Amino acid sequence: MTSRRSFIATGIGALATRSFAQTEATEPVIDIHQHMNYHLRTDEHLVLHQKAMGVTKTIILPSGTYVNRPSTHEGRSNGLAAKCVGTAWARDFAQARPDAYLWACNEVTDLGSAPAEIETWLKQGACMIAEQKFNVECDSAESQKLYELAAAYNVPILLHFQHQTYNLGYDRFYTMLAKFPKTNFIGHAQAFWGNIDKNHDQKVNYPKGKVTPGGLTDRYLADYPNMFADMSAGSGLLALTRDEGHTTAFFQRHQDKILYGSDCADHLGRGPGCQGAATLAAIRKLAPNKAVERKILFENSKKLFRLA
Repeated sequence: MTSRRSFIATGIGALATRSFAQTEATEPVIDIHQHMNYHLRTDEHLVLHQKAMGVTKTIILPSGTYVNRPSTHEGRSNGLAAKCVGTAWARDFAQARPDAYLWACNEVTDLGSAPAEIETWLKQGACMIAEQKFNVECDSAESQKLYELAAAYNVPILLHFQHQTYNLGYDRFYTMLAKFPKTNFIGHAQAFWGNIDKNHDQKVNYPKGKVTPGGLTDRYLADYPNMFADMSAGSGLLALTRDEGHTTAFFQRHQDKILYGSDCADHLGRGPGCQGAATLAAIRKLAPNKAVERKILFENSKKLFRLA
């Protein structure tokens, strides 16, 4: 029985190795948005998830310090509201796997120590400030200090926009895009993707139905060279699939601004429960041509993060 079990285990391992080898031999994919301990997912499952999706380079986005204050909804939003761990864990994880992982740095926006804390991590090699997901005004004085840091260190800053919840005042964000032209901003989440629609109801986090072009996000991407789009999470996938005709045209218009991210807590990296894999499939289906697909899945992120 022991011998039979060993034989079966060896066979499964060999199949998995061949599968991963085949995946890694395909076209490269950069995932700019993943988390450690995401809803308590283990590091081992994270690695397997990324390999199963065919991702060749992943950026780990940490949480800020766990504190109870209005900007974290008195602690309810600690861990990015998903039990994620902080920058030291992301750094150590990525540095142990340098061929496949990079790391971002983060801190609660309105902590007095945030700028110095983030600068410390940037000096150590963090490639982005992310994910800024706190209950602050998007144009607050504290936020602007981090925008200045991002420009000074030539790294992007990724913001989770959610109506009356995180990075408030999306309708005013154009003022930040104009004020900090050397800062590369990456937009993400419900308010960002809902506002591809000119007729978006700000109170609806997951809108459905046809899209009227010309919403805030459409305009920000068109008018400001320093605005980029993170395709991740359920909000990004819904934006892709709610109006496929609009999506293809949107990809064509903003082909140099869109970045693939998964922000997926699934363990398998495939199947109906994996939103990250579904987003990959939707991009491949709806991109107007192969060149645009490759920009979204690889080339835009390679350029923005200055990867070799």
